[in-house]
Amino acid sequence: MSLFSKLKKNKPEKAKPEVKAAKSIKAIDKTKNAYVYQVIKEPHITEKAGLLTEQNKYVFKVYPKANKIEVKKAIEILYGVKVEKVHMVHTAPKKRRLGRHQGWRHGLKKGFKKTIVTLKKGDKIELLPR
Repeated sequence: MSLFSKLKKNKPEKAKPEVKAAKSIKAIDKTKNAYVYQVIKEPHITEKAGLLTEQNKYVFKVYPKANKIEVKKAIEILYGVKVEKVHMVHTAPKKRRLGRHQGWRHGLKKGFKKTIVTLKKGDKIELLPR
């Protein structure tokens, strides 16, 4: 027997504690809205978005990595409504020129992702309290 074979014999393994990270919105309790704000940035308030509210459709800005399922769950948790459809739109950044130099527009409107959420009949969201 060698020195190393004696060290490896019958060594009890320590039990590793299981850490369960919340990877999806299913694992998060509905009372905690922390995940909701990692999906939804803000409501997108424009004239067109105001006209869409008559058709029971609401527009939100979302983070670029958000998908339709996450947006649907986040809206349902945050506002307590039932979502029927979710449409996603990528708005491209606008090009700008200054002399012979070209670039992209800076600031808040440099391209973003938005969703148009259709609610079930009878559900409403008040985006701006009066």
